[in-house]
Amino acid sequence: MASTRVLVLEDDDGIRMALRMALEDAGYLVVECARAEEALRAVEEEPVDLMLVDLMLGGIDGFTFISRVRSTTHAPIVVVSAREGTGDIVNALEVGADDYVTKPFVVEEVQARLKALLRRPSIAEPETGRDRTERVRLSDGADPLVMDLAAATVSRGGQRIHLTKTEYRLLEVLTANAGRVLPRRTLLERVWEHGFYGDERLVDVHVRRLRSKIEPHPSEPQLLITVRGLGYRLDLP
Repeated sequence: MASTRVLVLEDDDGIRMALRMALEDAGYLVVECARAEEALRAVEEEPVDLMLVDLMLGGIDGFTFISRVRSTTHAPIVVVSAREGTGDIVNALEVGADDYVTKPFVVEEVQARLKALLRRPSIAEPETGRDRTERVRLSDGADPLVMDLAAATVSRGGQRIHLTKTEYRLLEVLTANAGRVLPRRTLLERVWEHGFYGDERLVDVHVRRLRSKIEPHPSEPQLLITVRGLGYRLDLP
């Protein structure tokens, strides 16, 4: 835990200080920033493992920050914001956030979500104890979609597909249960690991994002199927 670096991007001094003190007490190394411009420079200079991001900021807003930083890092992003409208939450998830907490919040809830995100497999490093040749073929054709469970990567025709930790974990859970319908609540519990707090919109938005990356025609999915009124199913060839 001592090596885990968390970026806290929050322009309210009181909230930022409270988060910093609570996270440091829990053993995290905290990088705090009040402006997105400052945070972008900080992440570029030294990568972080997790990010807590407010949406309403002076200058570059939280949405833009998430969109920019997501193109360069897989680090999980949790939005912490007073904006709790469906549109704001969905927009934040669409541009790359993994989870969200609305203000006012309980620090223990934020910590629980961070711990759940950290437990997910790394997208960059292989998992120990697994056969490095363990692969799952997700599609047929000349350029098949392949999931490498040892390296925690997904590729099509040998070209790596950029997935966030949440997107990878979602695909991993669906693949492990291929052919079975998994309700949204089940996916919340297995992917986000805090279903008590979770919102089913998290699942829908991340399914759309995942489809945009793995389906040749996302509007007509052939791999990740919606079963109306029940949930989602992954169909292997």
